Amino acid sequence: MLGISADKPSAQKKFKDTNQLPFSLLADPDKTAAKQFDVLKEKSMYGRKYLGIERTTFIISPQAKITSIISGIKSEEHAEAVLAQLTATKSK
Repeated sequence: MLGISADKPSAQKKFKDTNQLPFSLLADPDKTAAKQFDVLKEKSMYGRKYLGIERTTFIISPQAKITSIISGIKSEEHAEAVLAQLTATKSK
């Protein structure tokens, strides 16, 4: 499991340590990976539109194929949706 964000490595380390994450976080400050995975989306906050990264999980098989994409879910529901998809995928 890997996490990718546009945050600087120092911010990622603090986040990883604070949340005791058992996986690596990769930095993408120039959003190269975000563009390649097509997760830069138009967002709106206080009436202002901007491009931001949509929280997205890609489940990738041992054969390096994307088997599921989970996005468009509120952050507090995202982990549960990922677990449900992994459980469904494992039982196939």
